[in-house]
Amino acid sequence: MPFISDPELDALLDQLPALAGQPRQIEELHGGLTNRNIKITTPAATYVARCSVTSTDLLGIDRDNEYHNSAAAEKAGVGAPVIDYRPDLGILLVGFLEGVTLTNADFQRPDVLARVAQGCRTLHAGPRFRDRFDMFELQPGYLKVVLERGFRIPTDYLYFTREFQAMKRILGIGEHATVPCNNDLLAGNFVDDGSKVWLIDYEYSGNNDPCFELGNIWAECGLSTDQLDELVSAYYGRRLRHKTARARLQGIVGKYGWTLWGCIQNATSTLDFDFWEWAMERYESAVAEFRGPDFPRLLADAQAPD
Repeated sequence: MPFISDPELDALLDQLPALAGQPRQIEELHGGLTNRNIKITTPAATYVARCSVTSTDLLGIDRDNEYHNSAAAEKAGVGAPVIDYRPDLGILLVGFLEGVTLTNADFQRPDVLARVAQGCRTLHAGPRFRDRFDMFELQPGYLKVVLERGFRIPTDYLYFTREFQAMKRILGIGEHATVPCNNDLLAGNFVDDGSKVWLIDYEYSGNNDPCFELGNIWAECGLSTDQLDELVSAYYGRRLRHKTARARLQGIVGKYGWTLWGCIQNATSTLDFDFWEWAMERYESAVAEFRGPDFPRLLADAQAPD
């Protein structure tokens, strides 16, 4: 990846004590859809600057919450060191983690699944996050935005409101049941050093049902239903049919809710990225689950005892 020259960015970085006056090389890290990630190499250390590049009010991103929870994840032992936070500059500076950024293909290896389960357990056992995250609360907010502003959504999106509400009745969480969750664990938000995985990017972090975390990994990282069962079993230490059902349903909840995130981005983002295709991939997958033969059984299994 080539080093870049960006005088405007340099001027911002010079305002951070850890970087002021330091010779440095900067390079763009790909993958951010709501922020710009810059790797900064100095003689003393290597960092990543997470730079807010667009307004994220419509997406429900709270940068103060992201900072607070990034620091909590560091204390838990699975997050990057938090070096500095300058909301006035739109920059969160963290330490660079040495390791391999995972891809969906990596999740086909059992050793990776085991480390991912351990990483999630470690985060979930760590300090509580500042706010809560509940897709059953976020999705109606996204829906209000797209309907009020006339943004494009799948023509039959509201047809599946009944299924969404059925999942809400079964999966609705109480505060006692929540743990600190990342809530956005795409493959690219795992850094694997061979002995453990680190979890990065806390834009959507909040206290949540741990099964949402596991189900979202299934949904976003291309796992089969058998691999989801393996992941859930590794997380809980034994096979629990009702937890696997709950995680799969939460994965469907995520697909249905994140669809609207993609619709908002499709209408508002200036990035050269096909957000409509991104949204439709999740929507079509959710619809296949709603219409599939397993859906009624999942609702029943999620309510069953251990």
